[in-house]
Amino acid sequence: MIFSMTNGAPRFPALLVVVALTLPALAAKHKPAAKEPAHPSEPIILHVDLTDAPRHILHAHEQIPVSAGPLTLEYPQWIPGNHRPTGPIDNLTGVFVRANGKDIPWRRDEVDMYGIHLTVPDGVTSLDVSYDFLVVPGGTGSGEDDAASANMAVLEWNSVVLYPAHIPVADIPITASITVPDGWKSGTALTPTQQSGNETSFKTVPLEMLVDSPFITGRYFREIPLAPEITPKHYLDVAGEAPDDVEIKPAILDSFSRLVREASALYQSHHYETYHFVLSLSDNVRGEGLEHHQSSDNGLPEKGLSDDSMAMLDADLLPHEFTHSWNGKYRRPIGLATPDYATPMRGDLLWVYEGMTQYWGGVLATRSGLWTPEQYKESLALTAANLDQKPGRTWRDLEDTAIAAQILRGNTQNYSNWRRSQDYYPEGELLWLDADTTIRQLTHGQKSLNDFCIKFLAVGGNTPPKVVPYTFDDIVNDLNSVVAYDWRGFLTERLTSHANHAPLGGIEHGGYKLTYEDQPTKFEKAALGRRGGVDAYYSIGLRLTKDGTISDVKMFSDAYKAGFAPQWKVVAVNSIGYSDDGFKDALKKAKGTSEPIEFIVSNDNHFRTLKLDYHAGEKYPHLERDSSAPDLLDDIVKPLTPPPAATK
Repeated sequence: MIFSMTNGAPRFPALLVVVALTLPALAAKHKPAAKEPAHPSEPIILHVDLTDAPRHILHAHEQIPVSAGPLTLEYPQWIPGNHRPTGPIDNLTGVFVRANGKDIPWRRDEVDMYGIHLTVPDGVTSLDVSYDFLVVPGGTGSGEDDAASANMAVLEWNSVVLYPAHIPVADIPITASITVPDGWKSGTALTPTQQSGNETSFKTVPLEMLVDSPFITGRYFREIPLAPEITPKHYLDVAGEAPDDVEIKPAILDSFSRLVREASALYQSHHYETYHFVLSLSDNVRGEGLEHHQSSDNGLPEKGLSDDSMAMLDADLLPHEFTHSWNGKYRRPIGLATPDYATPMRGDLLWVYEGMTQYWGGVLATRSGLWTPEQYKESLALTAANLDQKPGRTWRDLEDTAIAAQILRGNTQNYSNWRRSQDYYPEGELLWLDADTTIRQLTHGQKSLNDFCIKFLAVGGNTPPKVVPYTFDDIVNDLNSVVAYDWRGFLTERLTSHANHAPLGGIEHGGYKLTYEDQPTKFEKAALGRRGGVDAYYSIGLRLTKDGTISDVKMFSDAYKAGFAPQWKVVAVNSIGYSDDGFKDALKKAKGTSEPIEFIVSNDNHFRTLKLDYHAGEKYPHLERDSSAPDLLDDIVKPLTPPPAATK
């Protein structure tokens, strides 16, 4: 989610396109007469009180400049980077609108649940709007759920703002201030203008930038400069549940600084005035990965950096979200470059927005030392195998996973291989690896996707935060400017393919092939250790949780043919009560024999026996070196900047 946004290039005709504001169809029966709102000359004044955040409630108050007549206020619905309408309107409570000390009645729109209609009385120039936001433990599906604990809070400003409808959010000025609990410290990319006790006021910015600037505060908090020799300045704003959590290992901090240097060398531009890696380390606050222009909202488990295994599994999170500042926030698909938070987004180019970011996230994690080259390959093997054994590819192509992003994100694991999910992330990674190795082959190693990034992401040089939209044609044109080739055909083939197997050309051109062995890689062992259970997907077609519950069944696999189904529970294997080790031991013992493996399964306490005639043992994905081709994968992950000087 790991979460992004992008823009386009001034020299492209696409920039001449005026994106029309598409308004939802509103019921007219109770709606005030339509009126084109004037762009505000005075800012909205917003104050947010976080002192009750440990009780999972935030208090907000706005002063909104208005003029007499009908008015619609909107709550953000289409949140940038979420790729779907996830604005947590269900958690907005206690909404009161007043003017001159008197209540003003409002009525929710009958179609647009995020809009409220009211009439501003004559002589009223400012509305006082107050409301609370419930930070729901357990979550309802939005990034604002579980964003607070006894020791920290992370605020995405879209959860605490109402704004006049039908005005581009880049044209609405807003002056924000915030109050935090006693003794807590804070971090954000916003510019502070005044500090008074626990309250901080910020420089007036467009509403678009406020929503694009997450805020973190905590009892245990540090702001750590990264790569201090580079301008603009970069910081790690980290909050933890205990004092030790924010004492980050020097090697990790060195790698974060190297990440800044490597990204600067790769993208050869900056499109921000400062950058803050907002990071929560907590088992109580939600995990997160949401991109912003001058910062990113990252959430890891409490020991997500101090435990080596956890740190390895999530090593590409910060590189991914950092990359989005260029690919997603600055360069943005035309369908995602919407004027406000009510206009629906179109995700057909998410294979660029997220897919290319996924590719660079892994590469930058390795170039900066967060991963070793071997760990990068082990992660890539898992990605390739999951996609290569996904029958849903035969009916849903890659492009449709992007177009359908808003209905695929967050869905159930049940038969996920048949349904497909947000495959524009991992399959996009394979696509851009294929593009990188193709460029290297065509130019005999003289050029690479690095050169495309300079062309595509550094257009306009260093800039403040802004959006430069792009189209499919722009992608093709910039690839051809690196090396002439049928890039339109290359991309179209991969976007519309219904082939049974994943596009593994990048791995194969890179000097490797996908194979399966009877032992998992260290990377997959760590992943299995974190989630528990058994991954027999690549052998019989089953994934199980640690209590034997089947989380997924691969369509048309041996397990599917034997009658297994998701959410059933394996009670016994070969007449012995279920355990992870017992399940794997049965697969091993059946190898080379002729006797079927016998399972007792429970479906809502209805028991049955299933027999599985499988004898090929355990299978786990690996990348095997193919000496007939150059080792381009190792070339791709070589750092662009010198290694750090040795320290005592």
